[in-house]
Amino acid sequence: MRRRPLRSRPVQCLAIVIVIVLGLASRKYPQALPAVLGKWPGDALWAWMMFLMVGFLRPAWSTAAVAALAAAICFAVEFSQLIRTPWLVALRDTTLGHLVLGSGFHASDLLAYLVGIALGVAFESMWRARLGRRR
Repeated sequence: MRRRPLRSRPVQCLAIVIVIVLGLASRKYPQALPAVLGKWPGDALWAWMMFLMVGFLRPAWSTAAVAALAAAICFAVEFSQLIRTPWLVALRDTTLGHLVLGSGFHASDLLAYLVGIALGVAFESMWRARLGRRR
């Protein structure tokens, strides 16, 4: 027996687009955010996008399972930045490669990823609570 999806794919898709736009804007217009945040908003939004993408691909999974896989992917991508093979460095030197794979390992990014995933969990929980009140 298949479980009923917890997430709507059209809603997930819209949320992914919104978070991508916010993430790109955070990098293009960093002056719009407090300088002390540096590039962390973009990193947090990238992790939130990953949370949404995992939820899109696995709509029946629990929020905890989606968050765990999203964190594992984010951490794996960050640690992969320690690998400096020429072809991977060349890929990261492209715009898309840099946006997806990053460029250099920073342990502080791991915290930003956890914050982004926590935001995803919080918004998903609020969304579900709001839907529950309307039914």
